[in-house]
Amino acid sequence: MNKVLFYLLLLILFPLAAVIVVAPMDSQKQYIFGLVSIALLFLLSLSKNKKISLIMVVLSTLMSTRYIYWRATETLHFNSEIEAILCIGLFLAELYVWLILILGYLQTCWPLKRTIEPLPADVRLWPTVDVYVPSYNESLDVVRDTVLAAQCIDYPQDKIKIYLLDDGKRSEFARFAADAGVGYITRPDNRHAKAGNLNHALHITQGELICVFDCDHVATRTFLQATVGAFLKDARLALLQTPHYFYSPDPFERNLKAAREIPNEGALFYGPVQQGNDNWNATFFCGSCAVIRRCALEEIGGFAVETVTEDAHTALKMQRRGWGTAFLAIPLAAGLATERLGLHIIQRTRWARGMTQIFRVDNPLLGRGLKWQQRLCYLNAMLHFQFGLPRVVFLTAPLAYLLFNLNIIHSSASLIFAYVLPHLVMSLYVNARMNGRFRASFWGEIYETVMAFHLVLPTLLTMISPKHGKFNVTDKGGLLDVGFFDFNIVRPHIICALLLFAGVVSGIVRGTAQDYFGVDRYVIALNVGWASFSLIILMAAIAVARETRQVRKTIRIDAALPAIVHYASGISSRTHTINLSMGGAQIHAPDARHENDDIEAIDVILHSATISMPVQYIDAHDGVIRLQFEEMPLARRRELVRVVLSRADAWLNTSEYKDNPLRSLLNIIRTVFELFWLSWKDLRAKKKSQTQIKEEGAA
Repeated sequence: MNKVLFYLLLLILFPLAAVIVVAPMDSQKQYIFGLVSIALLFLLSLSKNKKISLIMVVLSTLMSTRYIYWRATETLHFNSEIEAILCIGLFLAELYVWLILILGYLQTCWPLKRTIEPLPADVRLWPTVDVYVPSYNESLDVVRDTVLAAQCIDYPQDKIKIYLLDDGKRSEFARFAADAGVGYITRPDNRHAKAGNLNHALHITQGELICVFDCDHVATRTFLQATVGAFLKDARLALLQTPHYFYSPDPFERNLKAAREIPNEGALFYGPVQQGNDNWNATFFCGSCAVIRRCALEEIGGFAVETVTEDAHTALKMQRRGWGTAFLAIPLAAGLATERLGLHIIQRTRWARGMTQIFRVDNPLLGRGLKWQQRLCYLNAMLHFQFGLPRVVFLTAPLAYLLFNLNIIHSSASLIFAYVLPHLVMSLYVNARMNGRFRASFWGEIYETVMAFHLVLPTLLTMISPKHGKFNVTDKGGLLDVGFFDFNIVRPHIICALLLFAGVVSGIVRGTAQDYFGVDRYVIALNVGWASFSLIILMAAIAVARETRQVRKTIRIDAALPAIVHYASGISSRTHTINLSMGGAQIHAPDARHENDDIEAIDVILHSATISMPVQYIDAHDGVIRLQFEEMPLARRRELVRVVLSRADAWLNTSEYKDNPLRSLLNIIRTVFELFWLSWKDLRAKKKSQTQIKEEGAA
């Protein structure tokens, strides 16, 4: 009955919505209508009710659709062929953004906040699990702790088997697997890359469930106890995905100070997007930190090998067969983020190629087995990675008028602003309300701008020839001894920024001498403002290429755990840790004894056990003692992994970010200022160093 009333209400309100979208207005009436709509939106925002949020989504959708309708019916007039090409190109880019906005609203407006399904008390009912850790060319230093963390998972030992899948066929990996007591699987070739590696292991092992961890993802002890229960409750559940949490900073967090204060790039996807997908049974498999039912995999012929994103394609195939998928938004494992911007771009380019391949070879809009909501969720994911060309269009569009005096929007500046203002303000405000805990306003522009120029060709070529290219492994665990500016990565960004700067200067000159140049100052102001905003975003994107040093082999994890310090004299003192890593610890100095008495070991005390670590004293200051762990046997390192990386609460983050669009924009402007300030400091330090070298040589 509720569904009937809902569709009846839609039928009644549809004419009103149509009037809102198509009603023609002059600039004055449109300004009034837009401002009233914005005021209504702000008034509604005083309520935190979920249904009010949906009303705000509808209002934003109507206003954005009204803008697109106006653009399509009133502004596509051309004076020349070049204006026609540029005008249609800009309109198509805007149409793309409008479609992504609508699909994004559908995907995130009603997230499913799933909770843990408890396992039955009778352990005999728990299913058997095979844990796969695939590796190709990663170092043993990266893979070792992932395997040891898998051994720390709290699950009956007769029901879990761990396998290191070594596609690199390395003898040191085989020795490590034997020493650690885990299975070791390799194969004669590397056909189909990671998907082929997983499929090879699938045919050899027998577990009812398959748990996959990328070789740098360490699991918490509770991983299986938090995920396996859902498979017992729902016999048709094929996949349960958990977030990819990263305990090391990504290039944005490491290279931009402001980015450390906001949610990282993946927070939006592993929050509202995947929870929204879960509501429509459209959860994506992300290649790691997931549990999959073996019989569901066998029904579709194993992991998908037709595309380079075998993970999302595998989930799509299972959903086509009627299997269920789920997302549990609790970080139960953590890994290494990409260390450098260049590696980050390689990884994201592979994702873009893979989603484009799925669009071509197994389009979710076509074929059987999917509900319309699932099709639209996948459509949004596939179209999202086509942002490269539209983003470049938006960045460069104001140059058409500022540098070449080409009019690519056939309308007055006043009318353009009257229509675009409510569209932008309302969509920005609604997104901040719905997803502000997971994405800071305007930062999506930076993430996309960094990638845009590099995605245009790969996505276009893959759209034309989906078999083009090959699978690329993302390097992890690298170090960077010296900071540098990666000019090659941002060369197109710098060229575009210089053109925009020239356009802004040209626009200001023409605007101040409008009588001489015969231009409309409002049109100039609109284009200068547009170009200035694009320039700020571009400069912030360029700032990401200023790579900072990365010399720490192991990442420190903040952890205040009880500890006992053992001195060479035989005396012991109680204290607590400040942070821990796989290489050492920082502890609170209980007294000044460490100044005269060597520290030989520390005990870290947990609820379940106490682990003793031989240490070497490094230094101490401000009441903090830095210690380095000495070489230890594999069994002791496994215990250290249990303490540092595998604690059940290791990655739980209770802090919540609250988005403020104005503050977010100011942070971006601060980032641009820091780029010039830090670059100037580096240049001055370099000149000073060169001067000192010359003086020493002369002496």
